[in-house]
Amino acid sequence: MRPDSRPVTVTLQLPPLPDETVIDIQDILYEILELFEAHYGHQIQRFISDYSGDNIVQANPNVPKDDPPF
Repeated sequence: MRPDSRPVTVTLQLPPLPDETVIDIQDILYEILELFEAHYGHQIQRFISDYSGDNIVQANPNVPKDDPPF
């Protein structure tokens, strides 16, 4: 993760390719993604689970509305 929050724009000039080559490259990218998920899948799932809505602390509805938050 980057230390600053500025977005990075990446522009790729992709060349025209024959249909068969495009499909071959797509297959390779899917293979790489499958290998990545097989290796790091537990970390990905843990991260998603940690940041899912089920794990976010909800406000206490019993606190009076005029009670300061701190």
